[in-house]
Amino acid sequence: MEFIKLTPENLEKEHICCAISNNKDCQVSSKKAWLSERMQEGLVFLKANVRGKCFIEYLPAEYAWAPIEAPNYMYIDCLWIAGQFKGQGISNELLEACIQDSKQKGKSGLVILSSDKKRSYLSDKKFLLHKGFQMADKAEPYFELMYLPFEENAPVPRMKDTAKKAQVSQKGFVLYYTNQCPFTAKYVPMIEQCAEEKNLPFTSIKIESCSEAQSVPVPFTTYALFYDGKFVTHENLSVKKFEALVEKLFSE
Repeated sequence: MEFIKLTPENLEKEHICCAISNNKDCQVSSKKAWLSERMQEGLVFLKANVRGKCFIEYLPAEYAWAPIEAPNYMYIDCLWIAGQFKGQGISNELLEACIQDSKQKGKSGLVILSSDKKRSYLSDKKFLLHKGFQMADKAEPYFELMYLPFEENAPVPRMKDTAKKAQVSQKGFVLYYTNQCPFTAKYVPMIEQCAEEKNLPFTSIKIESCSEAQSVPVPFTTYALFYDGKFVTHENLSVKKFEALVEKLFSE
């Protein structure tokens, strides 16, 4: 399989896999702007040369937009193979490319966020265990930090204590989100409007920096929705799904 590495030079002309559209689309433009800034910090976006979702995105853990401590590790933001490209070994090739690149850069290992069972937007724990990853740490309600050390005495990564309970003090809906996921640019404004029309207390907090992300009270910072202090979901919601969630919460 042929792979393409996004660079500042080819970023404008290449598609970004997770949002295949033109650069005028808000999802594409927001993601590419985010990528452009992160590339200065060592982010790598490697994709299969196909028209689909086949890519891996990773960067040095000290710049990870996640409340973790993983000195000298490489943090994998996303490893995504979808649709007709599943089952062809592409995920193995992309992960191996990440491993070799990270070793060449002198890293101690890889770290990635997973969960207790297979969930959308989180890496599959079963696959990670098969590839030699180990459990490093846990956080409420279902997040698991997995790591693949390259050295026998490599330090074990951990989640920050402030992110382990997945709670906030504010009542109503509170949403933390970033442009690391392109879908937030489209759906967050729609959710905000829906909440306003329904007269629901709703506060959205757009994370604009690595330091802000590393202070979020939950390990997954791309999209983290709370209601009355409790974590609700990490999945990017459409208006229909948000309305279903509201109905469920209010019926309990």
